[in-house]
Amino acid sequence: MRINACHSGCIPKNTPVKRFLPLLGLLLWVTGCAHLEPRADFLRVIERPRVALAPQVQELPATNGIAEFHFTFASDASNRVPGILMASTNFLGRRPVVIALHGTGGSKGNMLALCRKLADAGFIAVAIDGRYHGERKTGKGETDYNDAIVRAFHGSGEHPFYYDTVWDVMRLVDYLSTRDDVDASRIGLIGISKGGIETYLAAAADPRIAVAVPCIGVESFRWALDNNDWQGRIGTIQNAFDTIAKENGVTQPDSAFIQKFYDRVVPGIAGEFDGPEMLTLIAPRPLLVINSDSDNHTPLPGVIECTNAAQKIYAADNAENDFAVIIQKNTGHQVKPESERAAIGWFAKWLKP
Repeated sequence: MRINACHSGCIPKNTPVKRFLPLLGLLLWVTGCAHLEPRADFLRVIERPRVALAPQVQELPATNGIAEFHFTFASDASNRVPGILMASTNFLGRRPVVIALHGTGGSKGNMLALCRKLADAGFIAVAIDGRYHGERKTGKGETDYNDAIVRAFHGSGEHPFYYDTVWDVMRLVDYLSTRDDVDASRIGLIGISKGGIETYLAAAADPRIAVAVPCIGVESFRWALDNNDWQGRIGTIQNAFDTIAKENGVTQPDSAFIQKFYDRVVPGIAGEFDGPEMLTLIAPRPLLVINSDSDNHTPLPGVIECTNAAQKIYAADNAENDFAVIIQKNTGHQVKPESERAAIGWFAKWLKP
Protein backbone atom coordinates (compact mmCIF):
# COMPACT_ATOMS: atom_id res chain seq x y z
CA MET A 1 0.00 0.00 0.00
CA ARG A 2 1.37 3.41 -0.91
CA ILE A 3 -0.38 6.72 -0.44
CA ASN A 4 0.84 9.99 -1.82
CA ALA A 5 -0.73 13.14 -0.70
CA CYS A 6 -0.20 16.92 1.22
CA HIS A 7 -1.45 20.69 3.75
CA SER A 8 -2.02 24.22 3.81
CA GLY A 9 -1.63 26.13 6.98
CA CYS A 10 0.71 28.24 9.02
CA ILE A 11 3.93 26.76 7.60
CA PRO A 12 3.97 27.60 3.88
CA LYS A 13 6.18 25.48 1.69
CA ASN A 14 9.62 26.86 0.93
CA THR A 15 9.47 29.30 3.85
CA PRO A 16 12.60 28.48 5.85
CA VAL A 17 12.16 31.44 8.20
CA LYS A 18 9.05 29.85 9.63
CA ARG A 19 10.13 26.27 9.10
CA PHE A 20 13.35 26.69 11.04
CA LEU A 21 12.47 29.16 13.78
CA PRO A 22 14.82 29.17 16.75
CA LEU A 23 13.40 26.98 19.47
CA LEU A 24 13.14 29.88 21.88
CA GLY A 25 10.55 31.51 19.61
CA LEU A 26 8.75 28.33 18.67
CA LEU A 27 6.13 28.39 21.40
CA LEU A 28 5.31 32.05 20.77
CA TRP A 29 4.84 31.36 17.08
CA VAL A 30 2.62 28.30 17.35
CA THR A 31 0.29 29.97 19.83
CA GLY A 32 -0.52 32.49 17.13
CA CYS A 33 -1.74 29.79 14.71
CA ALA A 34 -5.18 28.52 15.63
CA HIS A 35 -5.01 25.19 13.81
CA LEU A 36 -1.65 24.44 15.48
CA GLU A 37 -3.06 24.61 18.99
CA PRO A 38 -2.21 20.91 19.67
CA ARG A 39 1.45 21.74 19.00
CA ALA A 40 1.42 24.57 21.52
CA ASP A 41 -0.34 22.36 24.06
CA PHE A 42 2.16 19.56 23.50
CA LEU A 43 5.10 21.92 23.96
CA ARG A 44 3.65 23.06 27.28
CA VAL A 45 3.58 19.42 28.44
CA ILE A 46 7.11 18.50 27.44
CA GLU A 47 9.06 21.74 27.91
CA ARG A 48 11.65 21.89 30.69
CA PRO A 49 13.63 24.79 32.18
CA ARG A 50 16.46 25.63 29.81
CA VAL A 51 20.12 25.35 30.61
CA ALA A 52 23.22 25.91 28.50
CA LEU A 53 23.89 23.02 26.13
CA ALA A 54 27.52 22.76 27.34
CA PRO A 55 28.44 20.21 24.65
CA GLN A 56 31.39 17.89 25.09
CA VAL A 57 32.79 16.14 22.00
CA GLN A 58 35.38 13.38 21.72
CA GLU A 59 36.75 12.26 18.37
CA LEU A 60 36.91 8.49 17.92
CA PRO A 61 39.06 6.55 15.43
CA ALA A 62 37.83 6.90 11.84
CA THR A 63 37.04 3.70 9.95
CA ASN A 64 36.63 3.19 6.20
CA GLY A 65 36.41 6.91 5.50
CA ILE A 66 33.84 7.60 8.23
CA ALA A 67 34.77 10.03 11.01
CA GLU A 68 33.06 9.27 14.30
CA PHE A 69 32.49 11.40 17.39
CA HIS A 70 31.02 10.75 20.82
CA PHE A 71 29.22 13.76 22.26
CA THR A 72 27.04 14.80 25.15
CA PHE A 73 24.97 17.90 25.81
CA ALA A 74 22.69 19.14 28.56
CA SER A 75 19.02 18.60 27.81
CA ASP A 76 17.90 20.07 31.11
CA ALA A 77 19.35 20.73 34.55
CA SER A 78 19.64 17.04 35.46
CA ASN A 79 20.05 15.24 32.12
CA ARG A 80 22.91 15.01 29.66
CA VAL A 81 22.22 13.27 26.36
CA PRO A 82 24.97 11.02 24.94
CA GLY A 83 25.23 10.42 21.23
CA ILE A 84 27.34 9.27 18.32
CA LEU A 85 27.88 11.40 15.21
CA MET A 86 29.20 9.93 11.95
CA ALA A 87 30.30 11.82 8.85
CA SER A 88 32.11 10.78 5.70
CA THR A 89 35.57 12.26 5.30
CA ASN A 90 34.87 12.51 1.54
CA PHE A 91 32.42 15.41 1.96
CA LEU A 92 33.22 18.94 3.04
CA GLY A 93 31.19 21.94 4.17
CA ARG A 94 27.75 22.03 5.71
CA ARG A 95 25.75 18.88 5.19
CA PRO A 96 22.25 17.58 5.93
CA VAL A 97 21.74 15.54 9.08
CA VAL A 98 19.64 12.47 9.79
CA ILE A 99 18.92 11.65 13.45
CA ALA A 100 18.13 7.99 14.23
CA LEU A 101 16.10 6.95 17.32
CA HIS A 102 16.18 3.45 18.77
CA GLY A 103 13.34 1.33 20.15
CA THR A 104 12.42 0.11 23.64
CA GLY A 105 15.30 -1.63 25.37
CA GLY A 106 17.74 -0.57 22.66
CA SER A 107 20.39 2.11 22.50
CA LYS A 108 22.20 4.31 20.03
CA GLY A 109 24.38 1.29 19.34
CA ASN A 110 21.44 -0.40 17.61
CA MET A 111 21.29 2.47 15.12
CA LEU A 112 24.97 2.62 14.15
CA ALA A 113 24.64 0.31 11.12
CA LEU A 114 21.95 2.61 9.71
CA CYS A 115 24.05 5.65 10.62
CA ARG A 116 27.01 4.28 8.68
CA LYS A 117 24.82 3.81 5.59
CA LEU A 118 23.56 7.36 5.94
CA ALA A 119 27.10 8.69 6.37
CA ASP A 120 28.20 6.79 3.27
CA ALA A 121 25.35 8.49 1.41
CA GLY A 122 26.66 11.94 2.36
CA PHE A 123 24.62 12.71 5.47
CA ILE A 124 25.85 13.52 8.91
CA ALA A 125 24.24 10.71 10.90
CA VAL A 126 23.45 10.99 14.59
CA ALA A 127 22.12 8.51 17.15
CA ILE A 128 21.35 9.26 20.80
CA ASP A 129 20.38 7.20 23.83
CA GLY A 130 16.83 7.64 25.06
CA ARG A 131 16.33 8.23 28.75
CA TYR A 132 17.09 5.15 30.86
CA HIS A 133 18.63 3.43 27.84
CA GLY A 134 22.22 2.84 26.77
CA GLU A 135 24.64 5.07 28.66
CA ARG A 136 21.72 6.62 30.50
CA LYS A 137 20.81 3.60 32.61
CA THR A 138 22.39 2.30 35.78
CA GLY A 139 20.41 -0.89 36.42
CA LYS A 140 20.14 -4.13 34.49
CA GLY A 141 17.81 -4.65 31.56
CA GLU A 142 14.93 -2.19 31.51
CA THR A 143 14.72 -1.74 35.28
CA ASP A 144 15.54 1.99 35.22
CA TYR A 145 13.05 2.65 32.43
CA ASN A 146 10.22 0.75 34.11
CA ASP A 147 10.90 2.38 37.48
CA ALA A 148 10.77 5.82 35.83
CA ILE A 149 7.40 5.00 34.23
CA VAL A 150 6.04 3.96 37.63
CA ARG A 151 7.29 7.25 39.11
CA ALA A 152 5.62 9.14 36.27
CA PHE A 153 2.31 7.48 37.09
CA HIS A 154 2.73 8.75 40.65
CA GLY A 155 3.34 12.31 39.48
CA SER A 156 7.13 12.65 39.32
CA GLY A 157 6.84 15.17 36.49
CA GLU A 158 8.90 12.93 34.20
CA HIS A 159 7.62 11.63 30.86
CA PRO A 160 10.06 8.78 30.13
CA PHE A 161 7.49 7.06 27.90
CA TYR A 162 8.11 8.98 24.60
CA TYR A 163 7.68 12.63 25.61
CA ASP A 164 11.03 13.25 27.32
CA THR A 165 12.84 11.92 24.27
CA VAL A 166 10.96 14.40 22.10
CA TRP A 167 12.36 17.17 24.29
CA ASP A 168 15.84 15.64 24.00
CA VAL A 169 15.51 15.60 20.21
CA MET A 170 14.54 19.26 20.15
CA ARG A 171 17.56 20.09 22.27
CA LEU A 172 19.68 17.92 19.97
CA VAL A 173 18.53 20.09 17.07
CA ASP A 174 19.64 23.10 19.12
CA TYR A 175 23.08 21.52 19.48
CA LEU A 176 23.39 20.47 15.83
CA SER A 177 22.47 23.99 14.76
CA THR A 178 25.60 25.28 16.52
CA ARG A 179 27.96 23.06 14.49
CA ASP A 180 29.80 24.50 11.51
CA ASP A 181 29.44 21.25 9.52
CA VAL A 182 25.63 21.10 9.80
CA ASP A 183 23.08 22.65 7.46
CA ALA A 184 20.34 23.36 10.00
CA SER A 185 17.75 23.77 7.24
CA ARG A 186 18.21 20.11 6.27
CA ILE A 187 17.60 17.97 9.36
CA GLY A 188 15.82 14.64 9.04
CA LEU A 189 14.54 12.24 11.69
CA ILE A 190 13.95 8.49 11.62
CA GLY A 191 12.98 6.17 14.45
CA ILE A 192 12.12 2.52 15.01
CA SER A 193 9.18 1.36 17.17
CA LYS A 194 9.36 3.57 20.31
CA GLY A 195 11.66 5.73 18.26
CA GLY A 196 9.04 5.81 15.50
CA ILE A 197 6.47 7.26 17.88
CA GLU A 198 9.03 9.76 19.12
CA THR A 199 9.82 10.64 15.50
CA TYR A 200 6.32 11.70 14.53
CA LEU A 201 5.78 13.46 17.85
CA ALA A 202 9.06 15.38 17.55
CA ALA A 203 8.43 16.30 13.91
CA ALA A 204 4.95 17.51 14.86
CA ALA A 205 6.37 19.57 17.73
CA ASP A 206 9.41 21.07 16.00
CA PRO A 207 9.15 22.55 12.47
CA ARG A 208 12.95 22.58 12.24
CA ILE A 209 12.76 18.87 11.48
CA ALA A 210 12.55 19.07 7.70
CA VAL A 211 11.87 15.41 6.85
CA ALA A 212 10.47 12.58 9.00
CA VAL A 213 10.35 8.79 8.61
CA PRO A 214 8.60 7.09 11.55
CA CYS A 215 9.00 3.30 11.30
CA ILE A 216 6.63 0.76 12.90
CA GLY A 217 5.47 3.45 15.33
CA VAL A 218 2.58 5.35 13.78
CA GLU A 219 -0.69 4.37 15.45
CA SER A 220 -3.91 5.64 16.93
CA PHE A 221 -3.86 5.07 20.67
CA ARG A 222 -7.49 6.15 20.76
CA TRP A 223 -8.49 3.50 18.21
CA ALA A 224 -6.66 0.86 20.26
CA LEU A 225 -8.57 1.85 23.39
CA ASP A 226 -11.93 1.98 21.62
CA ASN A 227 -11.36 -1.46 20.12
CA ASN A 228 -9.67 -3.20 23.07
CA ASP A 229 -6.49 -3.68 21.05
CA TRP A 230 -3.97 -1.98 23.34
CA GLN A 231 -2.20 -5.10 24.63
CA GLY A 232 0.69 -5.04 22.15
CA ARG A 233 1.66 -1.47 22.96
CA ILE A 234 1.37 -1.96 26.73
CA GLY A 235 3.45 -5.12 26.35
CA THR A 236 6.47 -2.97 25.51
CA ILE A 237 6.46 -1.73 29.12
CA GLN A 238 4.75 -4.71 30.71
CA ASN A 239 6.73 -4.78 33.97
CA ALA A 240 6.03 -1.12 34.71
CA PHE A 241 2.37 -1.53 33.84
CA ASP A 242 1.99 -4.68 35.95
CA THR A 243 3.48 -2.87 38.95
CA ILE A 244 1.02 -0.01 38.55
CA ALA A 245 -1.94 -2.36 38.02
CA LYS A 246 -1.03 -4.32 41.15
CA GLU A 247 -0.74 -1.13 43.20
CA ASN A 248 -4.26 -0.21 42.04
CA GLY A 249 -5.72 -3.65 42.72
CA VAL A 250 -6.38 -4.24 39.02
CA THR A 251 -6.12 -7.90 38.00
CA GLN A 252 -7.90 -7.63 34.65
CA PRO A 253 -7.02 -4.29 33.07
CA ASP A 254 -9.58 -2.83 30.70
CA SER A 255 -9.52 0.16 28.35
CA ALA A 256 -10.71 2.46 31.14
CA PHE A 257 -7.67 1.62 33.26
CA ILE A 258 -5.38 1.95 30.24
CA GLN A 259 -6.83 5.43 29.69
CA LYS A 260 -6.04 6.29 33.32
CA PHE A 261 -2.51 5.00 32.84
CA TYR A 262 -1.98 7.06 29.68
CA ASP A 263 -3.48 10.18 31.28
CA ARG A 264 -0.80 10.09 33.96
CA VAL A 265 2.21 8.78 32.05
CA VAL A 266 1.71 10.26 28.55
CA PRO A 267 -1.15 12.74 28.93
CA GLY A 268 -3.04 13.36 25.71
CA ILE A 269 -1.54 10.44 23.78
CA ALA A 270 -5.02 9.00 23.18
CA GLY A 271 -6.60 12.42 22.71
CA GLU A 272 -5.27 15.67 21.28
CA PHE A 273 -1.78 14.21 20.81
CA ASP A 274 -2.93 10.96 19.16
CA GLY A 275 -1.43 9.82 15.87
CA PRO A 276 -4.08 11.28 13.53
CA GLU A 277 -3.75 14.71 15.14
CA MET A 278 0.04 14.81 15.36
CA LEU A 279 0.75 13.54 11.84
CA THR A 280 -1.22 16.43 10.38
CA LEU A 281 1.08 18.90 12.16
CA ILE A 282 4.04 17.62 10.14
CA ALA A 283 2.48 18.76 6.88
CA PRO A 284 3.60 20.01 4.43
CA ARG A 285 7.10 18.77 5.29
CA PRO A 286 8.04 15.46 3.63
CA LEU A 287 6.76 12.48 5.63
CA LEU A 288 7.22 8.78 4.89
CA VAL A 289 5.28 6.41 7.16
CA ILE A 290 6.52 2.80 7.36
CA ASN A 291 4.31 0.27 9.16
CA SER A 292 3.37 -3.41 8.89
CA ASP A 293 0.09 -5.16 8.23
CA SER A 294 0.49 -7.74 11.03
CA ASP A 295 2.04 -5.73 13.88
CA ASN A 296 0.15 -6.01 17.16
CA HIS A 297 2.04 -3.00 18.50
CA THR A 298 0.40 -0.81 15.83
CA PRO A 299 -2.95 -2.34 14.77
CA LEU A 300 -3.50 -1.68 11.08
CA PRO A 301 -6.96 -0.04 11.32
CA GLY A 302 -5.48 2.53 13.70
CA VAL A 303 -2.56 3.10 11.36
CA ILE A 304 -4.98 3.73 8.51
CA GLU A 305 -6.88 6.28 10.63
CA CYS A 306 -3.60 8.13 11.05
CA THR A 307 -2.56 8.02 7.40
CA ASN A 308 -6.03 8.94 6.17
CA ALA A 309 -6.01 12.01 8.40
CA ALA A 310 -2.57 13.01 7.16
CA GLN A 311 -3.50 12.37 3.53
CA LYS A 312 -6.42 14.79 3.73
CA ILE A 313 -4.27 17.58 5.14
CA TYR A 314 -1.44 17.00 2.68
CA ALA A 315 -3.91 16.91 -0.21
CA ALA A 316 -5.27 20.29 0.84
CA ASP A 317 -1.82 21.75 0.21
CA ASN A 318 -1.52 20.28 -3.28
CA ALA A 319 1.78 18.57 -2.45
CA GLU A 320 1.01 14.98 -3.24
CA ASN A 321 4.64 13.93 -3.49
CA ASP A 322 5.48 15.04 0.05
CA PHE A 323 3.58 12.23 1.78
CA ALA A 324 3.96 8.50 1.30
CA VAL A 325 3.06 5.32 3.18
CA ILE A 326 4.67 1.90 3.00
CA ILE A 327 2.70 -0.95 4.57
CA GLN A 328 4.95 -4.01 4.77
CA LYS A 329 2.89 -7.05 3.79
CA ASN A 330 2.78 -10.21 5.90
CA THR A 331 5.11 -8.54 8.37
CA GLY A 332 5.09 -8.08 12.12
CA HIS A 333 7.04 -5.65 14.26
CA GLN A 334 10.13 -5.19 12.12
CA VAL A 335 11.60 -2.97 9.43
CA LYS A 336 12.55 -4.89 6.30
CA PRO A 337 15.77 -4.10 4.41
CA GLU A 338 13.84 -2.78 1.43
CA SER A 339 11.95 -0.40 3.73
CA GLU A 340 15.22 0.86 5.19
CA ARG A 341 16.51 1.48 1.67
CA ALA A 342 13.30 3.36 0.86
CA ALA A 343 13.82 5.50 3.97
CA ILE A 344 17.38 6.40 2.96
CA GLY A 345 16.12 7.20 -0.53
CA TRP A 346 13.41 9.44 0.94
CA PHE A 347 16.00 11.43 2.85
CA ALA A 348 18.22 11.64 -0.24
CA LYS A 349 15.30 12.94 -2.32
CA TRP A 350 14.37 15.73 0.06
CA LEU A 351 17.58 16.61 1.91
CA LYS A 352 19.85 16.29 -1.13
CA PRO A 353 23.19 15.27 0.43
